[in-house]
Amino acid sequence: MIISIASGKGGTGKTTVATSLAISINSGIQLLDCDVEEPNAYIFLKPQIKRTRVVSIPVPKIDESRCDFCGRCQKICAYNAIAVFKDKVLTFPPLCHGCGGCSLLCPQRAITEINKEIGVVEIGTSDNLQFIQGRLNIGEAMSPPLIRAVKEYINPTRTVIIDAPPGTSCPVIEAVKRSDFCILVTEPTPFGLNDLILAVEVLRKLNILFGVVINRCDIGDDKLDNYCSKENISVLMRIPFKKEIAVAYSKGISIVESFPEYKKEFVALYKRIIEQTNEPR
Repeated sequence: MIISIASGKGGTGKTTVATSLAISINSGIQLLDCDVEEPNAYIFLKPQIKRTRVVSIPVPKIDESRCDFCGRCQKICAYNAIAVFKDKVLTFPPLCHGCGGCSLLCPQRAITEINKEIGVVEIGTSDNLQFIQGRLNIGEAMSPPLIRAVKEYINPTRTVIIDAPPGTSCPVIEAVKRSDFCILVTEPTPFGLNDLILAVEVLRKLNILFGVVINRCDIGDDKLDNYCSKENISVLMRIPFKKEIAVAYSKGISIVESFPEYKKEFVALYKRIIEQTNEPR
């Protein structure tokens, strides 16, 4: 089973839920940190990294001695990574998605591809847990290829927990797609509700089962609960606002380590997810 943990906005407690769930189950778990721009699950799991793999994407290199400046490469590029002028071709590697279309369609064979390093995948263990994370190079704009590289290590014999990036854009979609279930972590604030609505729309488009965990559940108002009730969205768990939880988090200590009584809550969360995925759709 693949369980992704996502949120419409940052700072809702997504990594808190992902790591606490992994620690609570503590058997046959693989955690993938796909928040590659700012991975932080390792702070709580403290894995021993045993292997590092460099990840690159192919970007175009122009041989202007062969180029006749026809502009076909510019037309095929949906991401504006190539600009063709009268006697000059400019490439913009940060915009390139590495699709290879420009080199394939160049009539003069003036385009070759060179590898551009975008980040690394780090692989390790934390007790019985398998741990994989991506780390995007500073300044890189393209995280989906690195997220795909992290997901290549999915172990189908284990329960896989994916810590997704925040938001609802391409990196999130790349992280959560093909999940059996997605936990949306939110908070009862106007921003939390607004971004939850966006995340729900995305998951419904992707046809992924989901439920909600409400963090800091005793702040804000009841609009979030009313929305979930109206949309028939399961509230799987509630985590109260406690200074002690925030202090432990700031020290890199998970909820279940600082408050062991929460372990049974996360185990119950896992059981609810299994029940929902086994229900006929």
